[in-house]
Amino acid sequence: MGLEEDALDYHQRDPPGKLEIATTKPTNTQRDLSLAYSPGVAGPCREIDADPADAFEYTAKGNLVAVVSDGSATLGLGDIGPLASKPVMEGKGVLFKRFADIDVFDLEVDADDPERMIDVVEALEPTFGGVNLEDIGAPACFTIEEKLQESLSIPVFHDDQHGTAIITGAALLNAIDILGKDLSELEVVFSGAGASAIATARFFESLGVPGSAITMVDSGGIVTDVRAESGDVNAYKAEFATEGPAGDLADAMAGADVFVGLSVSGIVDRSMVASMAADPIVFPMANPDPEIDYDDAKAAGEGTTIVATGRSDYPNQVNNVLGFPFIFRGALDARARRINEEMKVAAAEALAALAREDVPDAVVKAYGGEPIQFGPEYVIPKPLDPRVLFEVAPAVARAAVESGAARREPDFGTYVESLEARLGKSREMMRIILNKAKSDPQRIVLAAGADDTMIRSAYQLLDRGIAEPILVGDRAEIRSSTDRLGLSFDPTIVDPGGDAVDCYADRLYELRNRKGVTRDEARELLTDGNYLASAMVETGDADAMLTGATDHYPSALRPPLEVVGTAPDANYAAGVYMLTFRNRVIFVADVTVNPEPDAAVLAEVTQHTADLARQFNVDPRAALLSYSDFGSVEDEHTAVPREATRRLRSDPSVTFPVDGEMQADTALVEEVLTGTYEFADLDEPANVLIFPNLEAGNVAYKLLEELGGADAVGPMLAGMDCPVHVVQRGDDVEDIVHLAGVAVVDAQSET
Repeated sequence: MGLEEDALDYHQRDPPGKLEIATTKPTNTQRDLSLAYSPGVAGPCREIDADPADAFEYTAKGNLVAVVSDGSATLGLGDIGPLASKPVMEGKGVLFKRFADIDVFDLEVDADDPERMIDVVEALEPTFGGVNLEDIGAPACFTIEEKLQESLSIPVFHDDQHGTAIITGAALLNAIDILGKDLSELEVVFSGAGASAIATARFFESLGVPGSAITMVDSGGIVTDVRAESGDVNAYKAEFATEGPAGDLADAMAGADVFVGLSVSGIVDRSMVASMAADPIVFPMANPDPEIDYDDAKAAGEGTTIVATGRSDYPNQVNNVLGFPFIFRGALDARARRINEEMKVAAAEALAALAREDVPDAVVKAYGGEPIQFGPEYVIPKPLDPRVLFEVAPAVARAAVESGAARREPDFGTYVESLEARLGKSREMMRIILNKAKSDPQRIVLAAGADDTMIRSAYQLLDRGIAEPILVGDRAEIRSSTDRLGLSFDPTIVDPGGDAVDCYADRLYELRNRKGVTRDEARELLTDGNYLASAMVETGDADAMLTGATDHYPSALRPPLEVVGTAPDANYAAGVYMLTFRNRVIFVADVTVNPEPDAAVLAEVTQHTADLARQFNVDPRAALLSYSDFGSVEDEHTAVPREATRRLRSDPSVTFPVDGEMQADTALVEEVLTGTYEFADLDEPANVLIFPNLEAGNVAYKLLEELGGADAVGPMLAGMDCPVHVVQRGDDVEDIVHLAGVAVVDAQSET
């Protein structure tokens, strides 16, 4: 099927549409319902009646945005009316929720008269924390927005105007930096004089482009003073009327530094771009086809040409989803009365700054796997970059506070953590670990240090203050890769081919000579980065170690097991994953190390896993799993977790609740655990799950990740004498940074 057929099937699939309402509080019992509605609901009603500001405390108002449209200027479709525009408005709601965890009611209003639209929205103000105007034609959109901004005490934002302006402004800031141009000296031409063009021109003025340097061209040609005085253009276009001679788009573009297209496709040719100033900035953003094709624009300019379009199949996509979810997030969290110019500028500057940062692997993979680096073909962050939320929303909220638009000041010390929690429990949990790591960074040695992913991870660890990374690998190769990746840092490198490793050969020989390793063989082993990194940790020249980026797990695990070994009070290591769900976190083991553990191994693995949970500020409650509940099945398989449980419960050093053997649903469902088995030592569902063997654990965690929607962090290696973690081949930079954070916290506990 084609795109349109696929889209029809997508929207029609049961349930029709793209949005639903979900409850956020329990509704399982009669008491739950009495709290949610009558009679309990009277309490918050009285509080709000006494103080209207309490509506933000007791209702969803503070996280609820109205997407309002009359369908008069629906993107790419024109005036199709309010009903036909509903799929677009639902889609807008999807983007709000997906990218910024903002709830939306889409409101399609049958109102031909701007005053009627204004009346409707004003009457609905008590319901919402903000209003996003969408697909409303000019000039009515200007009137509606201006009057609502004056009359409402919540932010009103017409995304077709300001979203485009902000994203284009961010692209402009980076483009002039790359080309060495200055905002105050630019000559800018706009093709199109509708809502987006006028708002973008106004925003360019806010950034520092002189209004006199902006030329606007509509279907009648250059907007001049003569046309404005004759009444040929409306008051909004007249803001940008020039004193110069009349002419067409080609005349306007000659000698210009910047072209901004918000008009129709195909009206610019190569010769028009070639007539611009050297190193032109060309933003043809008509949809679905730009004013000039991306490749034609790149080829036509003299010198370096920076091109941005509205299309996702070309570099530098100007996509409004980079703006409105995060602008509203910051505005809502500051309880802003309006979204002012300072907040818009802050959003653009935050986007521009983010484009200069190293791009996460997940974003690179989402866009084809080719390297993405700041430069002419990457001046705007990608829409799927999760970091946009953490950069733009705080910038907007801070600008709201500093400009006086805010009703409250968020706690900026913890604000990013609260935003990360909105994107998933795993981010919230990892933030705990990373904050601990930043409090006292440790030296962490990265085996396979010449691998690009490890180099980029080292940069992130150093840049974010998480750890002091040491890269093991060929020095010249690493430095060359650092330059190629555009990373401005000078990493600490230990080269296995250098003389400085001879001391480690002596130590490795001392440790392994009774295992048949000669002195020469010890020196040869150190050419393997895994052995060298292990020796550095064992001798105290590094505090922690990561390996596995270029090796299979067993191969990467063997050297640290041989050289570092398990802790003095441990006989076994274990591989642990943390699985996070919307409202639950569990730790599962063993999933990578011990194939067929006996009772002693299971008991020790349970203790290691509980210790690891505590690092994440989780009080462990452990269940040893089986297909039997507390002796319901008697055989050799169920006897192992039962005996492990007995050992744990009789060990005075075990200070956490533990029970077993039990089935998985018994461990996780409170009604089963405390109802059917009221004698169980667990009075709440387990958060540490110990599987009877590696096969069961590995299969289970992957099923939970793929089918249960869990986010997985790990594998984390527990029970080692020094902190060692083995990443999985194919892990991206974020995965490695997270495991490094765990290793740093491990090391802190040993200093």
